[in-house]
Amino acid sequence: MDKVILLVEDNPDDVELTRLAFDEAKIANRLVVVGDGAEALDYLFAREAHEARDPRDLPSIILLDLNLPKVDGREVLQAIREDPRTRTIPVVVMTTSAEPMDIEGCYSLGANSYIQKPVDFEQFVWAVKQVGLYWLVLNQARTA
Repeated sequence: MDKVILLVEDNPDDVELTRLAFDEAKIANRLVVVGDGAEALDYLFAREAHEARDPRDLPSIILLDLNLPKVDGREVLQAIREDPRTRTIPVVVMTTSAEPMDIEGCYSLGANSYIQKPVDFEQFVWAVKQVGLYWLVLNQARTA
């Protein structure tokens, strides 16, 4: 099965930067992009526009922005961790916030990692490459 990356991001510039970073790092995994929290949950649980998707075919990693339209990233994270089908998927929060309350809140909800998005293009590309290399190449995922 192909290792799919689910990118939950409403900023088109950050989506493009993420694509560029994965290309530069030669990470060829399929990147599925959803633009808000509601669509992220619909994708994960094969509902609405994603109802034709096999619900057992889950992403290998979720890159999750916090400040999303419709359903906030924190609510998405909570829903992921509450459902037995998705609770073990690694979730990396990638957001502009460095607020201690946001960081602690995300870890309390079960985030695997919290990364503040760098403003600088080269640093952003470097950070995304590191995330991809660690979670998709180095990390040994659970098999059950």
